[in-house]
Amino acid sequence: MTSVSEGRFPSSSVPLITRGALRTTLRAGDGVRIEAVYDPCTADAGADAEPGGARTAIVVAHGFTGSVDRPAVRRAAEVFSQRAAVITFSFRGHGRSGGRSTVGDREVLDLAAAVAWARSLGHPRIVTAGFSMGGSVVLRHGALYTAPGADGEPEGRTEAHEAAHADAVVSVSAPARWYYRGTAPMRRLHWMVTRPAGRFVGRYGFRTRIDRNDWDPVPLSPVEAAGLIAPRPLLIVHGDRDPYFPLDHPRMLAHAAGGAADLWLEPGMGHAENAADETLLTRIADWAMTR
Repeated sequence: MTSVSEGRFPSSSVPLITRGALRTTLRAGDGVRIEAVYDPCTADAGADAEPGGARTAIVVAHGFTGSVDRPAVRRAAEVFSQRAAVITFSFRGHGRSGGRSTVGDREVLDLAAAVAWARSLGHPRIVTAGFSMGGSVVLRHGALYTAPGADGEPEGRTEAHEAAHADAVVSVSAPARWYYRGTAPMRRLHWMVTRPAGRFVGRYGFRTRIDRNDWDPVPLSPVEAAGLIAPRPLLIVHGDRDPYFPLDHPRMLAHAAGGAADLWLEPGMGHAENAADETLLTRIADWAMTR
């Protein structure tokens, strides 16, 4: 897996219009095809029935083995669309997107393509909301893609494209560090990613095509990325019953943000989009609209 160091402006095919929603194929900066869906804001059917009607768009980044059409992703889109327009997409190697999953590395290019598409539809303000692997991707994307003319940009960040940056970031159930194997679910995930038999299970059992190559170089870690997002708003959400990542992960992320992030530790919540109920999703949407 080749670590992403810079992104190029993505292109998209002609969208298919279906009852107010748009379904299209985007091109990530390295040419991989990415399926994506746009749902207009439903808060005001008159103003927001067409693309660009709502000022804010929330771009949703799913977890590993997810896709744009998974029920949990559609539930998040439905709740978020009550506050803002929503774009969902399938990461490379997932759903109908092309390529192979690099488990959080080059997926930053997929997210950048979705963000750029949101801006092309007329939304001047973009909030990225990622779950699990998607949560690590929105953190890295927030660190690597900055608004044009941003002051104090650290050396090594991606050269910003004017359409590809996020204005606020929400990371749910994300790891703080790479290669974590401290829980049984993560040990199983590492087996699936690193072993031929595991990748076979991933492809035919979870419909996820996984790149067999190691990261080279190792990408910026989520905890490093969290410290590079300010002054843009950052929300970190994590369940206290997450079977994948214990609470030291969100606490590390919040600490790395230097007090600039909001941290929600949710009692009784499990992992990622499957564990995010309507109440929590509504709270996240409200946060996204007021920051």
